Amino acid sequence: QVQLVESGGGLVQAGGSLRLACAASGSIFRINAMGWYRQAPGKQRELVATVSSGGSTDYADFMKGRFTISRDNAKNQVYLQMNSLQPEDTAMYYCRAYIVRNSPRIEFSYWGQGTQVTVSS
Repeated sequence: QVQLVESGGGLVQAGGSLRLACAASGSIFRINAMGWYRQAPGKQRELVATVSSGGSTDYADFMKGRFTISRDNAKNQVYLQMNSLQPEDTAMYYCRAYIVRNSPRIEFSYWGQGTQVTVSS
């Protein structure tokens, strides 16, 4: 089976930084795109950033250059470096990955369980 596990969330003051990590494990043949999403209370889940297997990145407009997504293909991990955090960044952050399992060789979308980020003013 395949599992995504996030880490690195926590409580930080406005202007601070956090680095989230997401590790994929299991019967993995290949990991295609990976990304981070977030969901604040009472709001819909929204895209934060994505990174392709080749390293191409895409970001949501609201990030304004504050966040950086990266990945380590050898470790099957994706990261989100978040700087200049603001109270409106408070949300549950989820990792998502498009993974081809060893068998069957079909791509599926997988989600992690989420890691909470809380930014105090």
